[in-house]
Amino acid sequence: MGFRDITFEKNSVFLVGGGAGFIGSNICEALTDMGYQVRCLDNLSTGKQENVDLLSDRENYTFIKGDIRDLDTCMKACEGVDYVLNQAAWGSVPRSIEMPLLYEEINIRGTLNMMEAARQNHVKKFVYASSSSVYGDHPVLPKKEGQEGNVLSPYALTKKVNEEYGRLYKELYGLDTYGLRYFNVFGRRQDPNGAYAAVIPKFIKQLLNDEVPTINGDGRQSRDFTYVDNVIEANLKACLASSEAAGQAFNIGAGGREYLIDIYHVLCEALDKKIEPNFGPARKGDIRDSNADISKAKELLGYDPEYDFKKGIQLAIEWYKENL
Repeated sequence: MGFRDITFEKNSVFLVGGGAGFIGSNICEALTDMGYQVRCLDNLSTGKQENVDLLSDRENYTFIKGDIRDLDTCMKACEGVDYVLNQAAWGSVPRSIEMPLLYEEINIRGTLNMMEAARQNHVKKFVYASSSSVYGDHPVLPKKEGQEGNVLSPYALTKKVNEEYGRLYKELYGLDTYGLRYFNVFGRRQDPNGAYAAVIPKFIKQLLNDEVPTINGDGRQSRDFTYVDNVIEANLKACLASSEAAGQAFNIGAGGREYLIDIYHVLCEALDKKIEPNFGPARKGDIRDSNADISKAKELLGYDPEYDFKKGIQLAIEWYKENL
């Protein structure tokens, strides 16, 4: 279980696109801890310099400041690389509704540049971040690959297009691609600040500061909240997956389902706060309920998430208490 026992060839080189971001920096840290050569490519538009500084004294870590929208940058970054783990993208459904053109440039063209650079540099495996948002308005739970509805946001559309390119690059060019549909990832170093902050770190920070959080909607929407170490495991196991499993997308969740209002009360209890939340209007483009069927990832990637929500949220709360 977990990722700490996973091994690669001793001199393996990994490129983590978006390696200064929340998920990317955790992957970089895990791989450098394991002793592999790691390159982090990030333009720091949403990634953070402090996440780079955290690893900059390690001999097996290299930071490349660059933009995935530039093919030459991607080509240079991929030289001599065995595995690409591309987390470089802009997140947030609401922001994508406000900025559809930028999301097209970064999430679609940028990812395509990375795939093409990986292909031309004969990279062994190309693993990339997709999203549970591709399920759109399909009502059935749990969410199962192959049962998608109409996407509800430009962000979701960019991820759907990434998956189609991933399929084509396997079929046309033989590049082993693996799309990981993340379900509401949370954990250490997730940014609690700004209008587009994810709900768990945002609530934790507000409660620690004795502020009144606002829940969008009635609080009965549900999510398959997934601790970041499960996502690290999925990325590394995808690098070792069979070529037959390539060209596909996989649900990466914890396989559970938590209601937002229940999570709020869990956080209040853990932080010893008695603050009643405000309720605001539901957010446009949001999926109401989300719960992952992870059987395909278990079967084809060997994915076996070590952290359920309860275990993960305790670790996240401890981290924020120490670091906020």
